[in-house]
Amino acid sequence: MCAAMKRSALGRGLDALITMDDLKTGGSSSISEIELNKIHPNPDQPRSVFEEEALEELATSIRALGVIQPITLKEISRNNYMIISGERRYRASLMAGLERIPAYIKTAEDDNVMEMALIENIQREDLNSIEIALAYQKLIDIYGLTQERLSERVGKKRTTIANYLRLLKLPAEVQMGLKDKKIDMGHARALISVDDPGVQLALYEQVLIDGLSVRNVEELVRNNADKPAKAQTPKEKKAKLPEEYNSLQEHLSRFFRTPVELTYNKKGKGKITIPFNSEEELEKVIGLLDKMK
Repeated sequence: MCAAMKRSALGRGLDALITMDDLKTGGSSSISEIELNKIHPNPDQPRSVFEEEALEELATSIRALGVIQPITLKEISRNNYMIISGERRYRASLMAGLERIPAYIKTAEDDNVMEMALIENIQREDLNSIEIALAYQKLIDIYGLTQERLSERVGKKRTTIANYLRLLKLPAEVQMGLKDKKIDMGHARALISVDDPGVQLALYEQVLIDGLSVRNVEELVRNNADKPAKAQTPKEKKAKLPEEYNSLQEHLSRFFRTPVELTYNKKGKGKITIPFNSEEELEKVIGLLDKMK
């Protein structure tokens, strides 16, 4: 790079030093500075969770360095734009107090915008498993794609896509647990191999209560393959509790923000179990106990 080119690039800031060769959305595009109040999120954005702490970290970076990678927009009417990709950067820029943001303005047919947004976001690393599965399902439903054709469009193996889609067959409670990171993909895959939704829920509750590893769950599934009733033990124990004990258990679970287990025997003896998965969670439980004092 000659000295004149270096001066020119540095004069435009860090954005000029970042290549956008990996941005492939189809259609033609131009880059502009767009006012944030003219930009609207895409209602078909596959990501439904934006962590506040991560956004604040990005906003801090943007305050210091600006928006290094432009977002991608489509003009939906004169001076009104919809986000195709880059909603995290858009939200963080709002938090940082920016008025304008660099953006690629794409020209694309209306029926391609959703597909472009879904595929670009799927290819990112920060969607949770359920968001990815729902995005795959939406592409299949809207465009009538087979799993094989979808794998070609998003650059993923067909078996990978099939594994994500199977997650949508899990009970809603388990899907929410995966989405909220109470369990991980390995737990979910083990639960998928169980046919009975009731057993899936029972095993899911046992994971939360006992902090079971993926290997533990796989072993439980194998051991109970021919004995589904045994796998339902956690749910059966809960069902035997008197109504007032159930109410107390639910109240404690809400208070400690974790699935508290209350058990007792015919003699009236029992125990209350407050699970935690990390030192940080334990400190929160201790803090709540201190408040009770």
